[in-house]
Amino acid sequence: MEIIKYPAKETWNVLLQRATQSVADIEDIVAEVFENVKVKKDKAVCSYTHRFDKVQLDDMFVSQDEFEESISVLSQELKEAIRLAKRNIEKFHRAQDIQGERITTSKGVFCWQEKRAITNVGLYIPGGSAPLFSTVLMLVCPAKIAGCKNIVLCSPPNKEGKIHPAILYTAQLCGVSNVLKVGGIQAIAGMTFGTESIPKVSKIFGPGNQYVTVAKQLATKYGVAIDMPAGPSELLVVADESANPAFVASDLLSQAEHGVDSQVICVSTSVEVLEKISVEVYAQLEKLPRKEIAKKSIENSKLILVSNDLIALELINAYGPEHFIICTENNNFYCQGIENAGSVFLGNYTPESAGDYASGTNHTLPTNGHTKAYSGVNLNSFQKTISFQKISEKGIQGIGPAIEIMAEAEGLFAHKNAVTLRLNSLKNKK
Repeated sequence: MEIIKYPAKETWNVLLQRATQSVADIEDIVAEVFENVKVKKDKAVCSYTHRFDKVQLDDMFVSQDEFEESISVLSQELKEAIRLAKRNIEKFHRAQDIQGERITTSKGVFCWQEKRAITNVGLYIPGGSAPLFSTVLMLVCPAKIAGCKNIVLCSPPNKEGKIHPAILYTAQLCGVSNVLKVGGIQAIAGMTFGTESIPKVSKIFGPGNQYVTVAKQLATKYGVAIDMPAGPSELLVVADESANPAFVASDLLSQAEHGVDSQVICVSTSVEVLEKISVEVYAQLEKLPRKEIAKKSIENSKLILVSNDLIALELINAYGPEHFIICTENNNFYCQGIENAGSVFLGNYTPESAGDYASGTNHTLPTNGHTKAYSGVNLNSFQKTISFQKISEKGIQGIGPAIEIMAEAEGLFAHKNAVTLRLNSLKNKK
């Protein structure tokens, strides 16, 4: 890997670009699929499944037999690992269930908030070369804790017209039975408009390739919310002499193997550290089953040498990584200073893959610099917050005159009148 030494700040925009297609490159096909699914519904979904996934389906729904088969074919060891991860993820997300307290803003004026679950949610689970059954845990667990009533899960079928058994086992373990064999753009379009088979949802969750990402963004134009813009995976590590080069290299490769458009970056104040990490990357790369994918991803990736921690932190915040690993003597400096990151991992013994699977935090995170404005999926993602207020007679007498003055200043006399009538009624009451 090439080491980029002391890049000038004016070059950072180019240096930190992701290796992704622009929306303009793929939005035409996404728009075409949406329009056809909107009009032709199931017929269009099946047609695109045949075109993109090379399989002709008689029924999109996963049958009970397929669910039961998934239980029998998975090893007991894997099932136990999934259950352990589920417990940790549930524990972490339950702790996020904090209700707002009742506030007295003025005498006799009471305000508070209450949370309500989003009733209908759609979950997209990538299949393909890496069936992400772990994402089922990351989305279904908080959805269930939040109290979402209707959960639909879509995942692309393989060439045999089946969904990976680990995805089905995990869905069933988490209490989701409404699972459809639909992937890609057509799955997002189906959940956006609703078809004969796919329920229409209010919010869509889940990662995916660039086509899925653009499809989710298009869904928002039709009144469907999304968790966040999330595309190809990325990781940034900041490391110094206290870091273990082999560990850092393994983390870089763990993200690089996701896809050829994934990106990994290592920032350091030591050229020797970067050189050792580079050697380790290529040594470990040769042993990976997904070597060819990781190799192409590494071509899009960078080792960056900077002169001090302040510059490193500024560059990291400018990038806004999805995953951020800190392996330095000065971890607190980076913890306190990081502003833009999806999930942070501290120390030599906190691999990014722990967050992907079993530590308890959520791995559905914003990418492509969207950490500057978006959070990762959490319990609140599946809830709406409703404001409540109750005003007593004394309360309206206290704030009423201010409301009248402000409403009149804005030229909204019906607003003013709604208060004036109440104030006059209280005066007449006396």
